[in-house]
Amino acid sequence: MKGWEFGENQRVACANVDGNFYAVQGTCPRCGFDLFKGDIVTSEAFEDLPRIACPTCATTYGLKTGKHGAALKRTGLAGFVGGLAKTATVKDSQVDAKAFM
Repeated sequence: MKGWEFGENQRVACANVDGNFYAVQGTCPRCGFDLFKGDIVTSEAFEDLPRIACPTCATTYGLKTGKHGAALKRTGLAGFVGGLAKTATVKDSQVDAKAFM
């Protein structure tokens, strides 16, 4: 994952997954944190693969479509912080990310 900022707060997160390049908006629509610092999800437990999981609230977004989906399950401190972020941002939980093809 790499992240870039263009102009005034125009951020993009880009990934190369198995030789395919994807780009989505650089900030999480739910909590506003940098998506490029998140995890790539390729587990078959998720639909619309590959996905990116926000490093803060753990909400996942399809790299092809930007559609939001189930949160990545985390444990320990990351799970605790993710739980706080989800409760603090519950109104925005159904927002999709912008995907660029």
